[in-house]
Amino acid sequence: MWMDARLNFKDRRKHRSDSGFSFIELLMVTAILAILASAVMPLSQVTIKRQQEAELRSALRDIRTAIDNFKDAADQGLLANDSLNPNNEGYPENLEILVEGVPVTDNSSGQLLKFLRRIPIDPITKSKNWSLRSYQDQINTSAWGGENVFDIRTTSTATSLNGTSYKDW
Repeated sequence: MWMDARLNFKDRRKHRSDSGFSFIELLMVTAILAILASAVMPLSQVTIKRQQEAELRSALRDIRTAIDNFKDAADQGLLANDSLNPNNEGYPENLEILVEGVPVTDNSSGQLLKFLRRIPIDPITKSKNWSLRSYQDQINTSAWGGENVFDIRTTSTATSLNGTSYKDW
């Protein structure tokens, strides 16, 4: 009987130690997870920045293509003369005109030629405020002359992953 009680005690003690983790094992697992998490964080930040840069390139390409299409339509005489300022060299007066549209030449129905659905949001600054440059502005100027929209760039002064400034894109 005494032997039975002793065996039962050993079985219970053995069973108890196999049923859970020790405190040191839990600390080791937590430390390993913390190391892995700290390695993943910078990688995810680079991935987010890379995605923002791709969105910026796409937004700049869309707006610049719309400006070029406006200029081409003006040069081909597709836009009504009363909607164009002769001093604008065929470029839009502002970005909103690309969204609102311009009347087409010899169109009695009032159809508008639109070049953008909406003005894209700058993914770096999270705003619709873009730095504009007119055809008459100097190349290195930071202020928009206001005559027309010849080119566009971001207002961000941050540096991209490849080391260039976003405003130089």
